[in-house]
Amino acid sequence: MIPEKKISEFVSRLRAAAGANLESVILFGSAVAGDFHSEFSNVNLFCVIRDSSFAALQALAPAVKWWDAQKQPPPLFMTRDEIARSTDVFTIELLDMQQHHRVLFGEDVLQGLSIPANLHRVQVEYELREKLTLLRQHLLLASGNESRLWELLLRSVSSFATLFRHALIVLGHNAPVGKREAVQALSKEIGFDGSGILQVLDVREKKSDRRKLDVADVFSRYLAALEQVTAAVDKMLDSGTAGSS
Repeated sequence: MIPEKKISEFVSRLRAAAGANLESVILFGSAVAGDFHSEFSNVNLFCVIRDSSFAALQALAPAVKWWDAQKQPPPLFMTRDEIARSTDVFTIELLDMQQHHRVLFGEDVLQGLSIPANLHRVQVEYELREKLTLLRQHLLLASGNESRLWELLLRSVSSFATLFRHALIVLGHNAPVGKREAVQALSKEIGFDGSGILQVLDVREKKSDRRKLDVADVFSRYLAALEQVTAAVDKMLDSGTAGSS
């Protein structure tokens, strides 16, 4: 399911375009974590370069445009110094990359990065609240349209499952890699009904036919679970009962 040939082709094109400017190319996300889904998942690439000037980036454009033509998101480009200075603002992203990645070229620049636990906790709550607020906005726009409601559920569930895994880390637990396992583990820890989220994952993974489900009922339980998790994480952080990541 993972387009390995296309990934290798992109790395070859990028190396040819960048020359000595390219330090590393790293694959991260679902393609490494083991829950890649060809219909919903992207191939996420992280590229480390020495020079990020306008001229240097222009030289990389043909390779990136080729990758875009493969219907994949543009890779992330950073310098090594930027990575070191970003551990305080990209805590979730870098922690995810650090735990699940594969080096395709060059050095493993993620090894040894120190992610501040206190700032990770803050970002987890921020991301939960931000994505919950955005979900409500899109829900209002999709109201009355079953197809759009399902699209909203299927497109958002991966991000929320990732945040559930990080909520477990914040609470001091060894979080499972899989989305389903993270939802189930956090459900046991906090005590909420995760059935709506699990049903969306079933539909996403082709284990269930959405035509046999009432989207309003699923969305109602899905939204209630997200609200309960966000409130519980907030209260635990405010009370100081959260563990260390």
